[in-house]
Amino acid sequence: MLNKKSVDDINVKGKKVLVRCDFNVPLKEGKITDENRLVAALPTIKKLIADGGKVILCSHLGKPKGEPKPELSLAPVAVRLSELLGQEVKFAADDNVVGENAKAAVAAMNDGDVVLLQNTRYRAEETKNGEAFSKELASLCDVFVNDAFGTAHRAHCSNVGVTEYVDTCAVGYLMQKEIDFLGNAVNNPERPFVAILGGAKVADKLNVISNLLEKCDTLIIGGGMAYTFLKAKGLEVGTSLVDDTKIDYCKEMMEKAEKLGKKLLLPVDTTIAKEFPSPIDAEIEVSVVKSDAIPADMMGLDIGTETAALYADAVKSAKTVVWNGPMGVFENPILAKGTIAVAKSLAETDATTIIGGGDSAAAVNQLGFGDKMTHISTGGGASLEFLEGKDLPGVVAADDK
Repeated sequence: MLNKKSVDDINVKGKKVLVRCDFNVPLKEGKITDENRLVAALPTIKKLIADGGKVILCSHLGKPKGEPKPELSLAPVAVRLSELLGQEVKFAADDNVVGENAKAAVAAMNDGDVVLLQNTRYRAEETKNGEAFSKELASLCDVFVNDAFGTAHRAHCSNVGVTEYVDTCAVGYLMQKEIDFLGNAVNNPERPFVAILGGAKVADKLNVISNLLEKCDTLIIGGGMAYTFLKAKGLEVGTSLVDDTKIDYCKEMMEKAEKLGKKLLLPVDTTIAKEFPSPIDAEIEVSVVKSDAIPADMMGLDIGTETAALYADAVKSAKTVVWNGPMGVFENPILAKGTIAVAKSLAETDATTIIGGGDSAAAVNQLGFGDKMTHISTGGGASLEFLEGKDLPGVVAADDK
């Protein structure tokens, strides 16, 4: 699955290249408020321009649910991309995506020109991987390049369906990097390999926990899901978030770790409060207690100071660290200490550090540690499925080398 043709392996001179990007950026009143995803797409786009390809970009934005919604148009993306690339990105404003504007714009292209199609999810068939729309997209190009890891776990027209009707299908630099880091971290890590899982729900990470236990040397559990594990150990967890349907699963995982000779670290102390902060960043009164001393009327909202030190220590000797999910309610400064401590320990290690998208990516970036990490994944759901050991349709669909 991991040895795919990349943009370095193909010749695009004079050819029409359809590139699936991830331009699903946050918009406020028509202005892009975070352009990380645009900037991340530039190396692939610039490479294809430099090689003399006719570059046709496509992406989804938000959830228009198969109908044109002006507030989810990619027009603002075309404007900003033109500025970032220093050349015009022609926007083909067709509500049916592959319409008269798109066809005319593509027909008029010279080598090195760039055209951006309208939001692929304006078409209801996109998310259903419908044949007709896949064929329409393929009709525009000679070569297909997928650089959108964020949707790699979905089989849609613009990342999977289209590949059935195009001879040459490769991955872009962004996808290549995700495959190299996430794929190799899990399948062929330099050891000791430490995995850190946090976030609210055990249910979201069932298969990840099980798969990583087989691959890593130490598995660290934090965040809301730690309380289901603590309850599975027979401890009082008060009003903390618990998934009672997953208690037996947590017991199984603790047994599995023991059987495989793996370290499974759980919080030894926890930061508690009367209730969940509302609004989320509100002032809140907290105290730190041992994990076996949580009062029945209190809830755990972050790992405690001893746990933070224990987890930081486990990272020190690691050669590979994968982290997915915060240690507590990191959006609140008072409850971000555990997440900050873990981020700081990752920033200070020489290990290969991989952040698995979603909330953990937001946390390390917000807390100012982003540039200290080896790799921050651009896909939340996709990186989770990678960590589960699943094949991702968007990766599988590209040609093997």
